[in-house]
Amino acid sequence: MRLFRSLTLLLTLVAPLAFADDLYQVEMILVRQNAEPAIVSRAAPEDWDAGAQRLGADSQRTPALGHIVEKLTASGQYTVLMHKAWQQTLGEQGRKVAISDGAEQFGQFPIEGTLELKLGRFTDVDADFWINQINANGLVTSSERLKQQSHTKNGQLNFLDNGHLGLLIKITSLTAPAPRQAPEVIPD
Repeated sequence: MRLFRSLTLLLTLVAPLAFADDLYQVEMILVRQNAEPAIVSRAAPEDWDAGAQRLGADSQRTPALGHIVEKLTASGQYTVLMHKAWQQTLGEQGRKVAISDGAEQFGQFPIEGTLELKLGRFTDVDADFWINQINANGLVTSSERLKQQSHTKNGQLNFLDNGHLGLLIKITSLTAPAPRQAPEVIPD
């Protein structure tokens, strides 16, 4: 019985740590696959960010995957539409952020979308992006859409393929210790 009480006390002290949100760096590259024909969908809705938190200037980071962007551009097979990096807390509750690029016109951007991330065994990613054609009056006339869900491994570059559009994403913990190097010689 004493063991049971001790175990319960230990779990009570450790459990909040297991569910605490940690700080992560998220980097994404939105691309168009040039060999695939563009699929034009209905125009992006006016409430494209529907309750998502906007990324503040203080959370923006310098992207580290510039060499990947250079390779994609040099291949001629992809057009890089957007490259962003930021830091945010992630946990077991999904966190949705609104991401945009270009000049805002009447609440809409040339590129706009949301990215919801939720930690589990893998990180659940729910991406919903619109690439808009905006006329001289500032109205969205047509859009391309990337809507993709995936389970990704943290610390690795993952590709979400959505036909003619794709999303490269890397989610890296800023609080977890770096993995240890394997010893060169294993003792007997």
